[in-house]
Amino acid sequence: MTDLRQHAVEIHEQFSETVDVDVDEIEARLETLVSEYRVPIGEARRSVVSTYLDETDMDRDELAGSTSESANVADIDTAEQWLDLTVKVVDLWEPGADSIAQVGLLGDETGTIKFTKWAKSELEELEEGSVYRLENVVTDEYQGRFSVKLNSSTTIGELDTDIEVGDDETEIEGALVDIQSGSGLIKRCPEEGCTRVLQNGRCSEHGDVDGEFDLRIKGVVDDGTEIHEVIFDRDSTEELTEITLDEAQQMAMDALDTEVVVEEMRGRVLGRYYRVAGPTLGRYVLANDIERLGGPTETESVLIKARSI
Repeated sequence: MTDLRQHAVEIHEQFSETVDVDVDEIEARLETLVSEYRVPIGEARRSVVSTYLDETDMDRDELAGSTSESANVADIDTAEQWLDLTVKVVDLWEPGADSIAQVGLLGDETGTIKFTKWAKSELEELEEGSVYRLENVVTDEYQGRFSVKLNSSTTIGELDTDIEVGDDETEIEGALVDIQSGSGLIKRCPEEGCTRVLQNGRCSEHGDVDGEFDLRIKGVVDDGTEIHEVIFDRDSTEELTEITLDEAQQMAMDALDTEVVVEEMRGRVLGRYYRVAGPTLGRYVLANDIERLGGPTETESVLIKARSI
């Protein structure tokens, strides 16, 4: 079964009791978004789910959770999945909005992941250092960083055990050989609790909105043996390119085109050698620390160029 087909089947299972739609139609919608509009599969899936939510006037928390399956933190690489996790509460911090009851970090033997517990779900409090079996949590994604949300259908069971939480930090050294689409000066949804990147001025969950500017690079680093997909957030993008958000907005305003920003970034960083360190979430390394290095050897340059052609 292809990835698109699998996503279509999972979406169909969530809506099969409320929407008269077949798997082929859902797959066709996903195919259009991914192939024609170059939308990442996670955002494409959210868009299709949001469409059916609008059609049925359902709340996202009402989606069927019966399709959830047990998973490890390291297995989470897709948004809108319903999963069961056995995890330890590693850290809790102050929520940034009244709609959020708790926010923090969960972990198991394979790594860590951020969680959000919504206030309206009225779930019991999680205690730092305790281990829980969480059933029917739903995954989300932002800048390649996956998270889980606890909602009204989530069940929480405290376990009398402990978990040694795994280290998911990664360090790579190599040449930045590509900057992917969706990079540069972007706009995000301004709605509370939502930071999704807008596509043609539209949020996949909240529709047409006036977005807020941000910087991001989705890059590819080649270490001479394999390639790594790396996400640079605003701070790391400004550090990497020496272009601030204000400067990027001015560039785009002068040219009446946001593409000039990513083109300027490509000219400044492509082919240069870096050491990048940060957590690995899904297929991405999140660039928390960046160091500019000297160039590769002549042999390494040939190998890198050959793989990037």
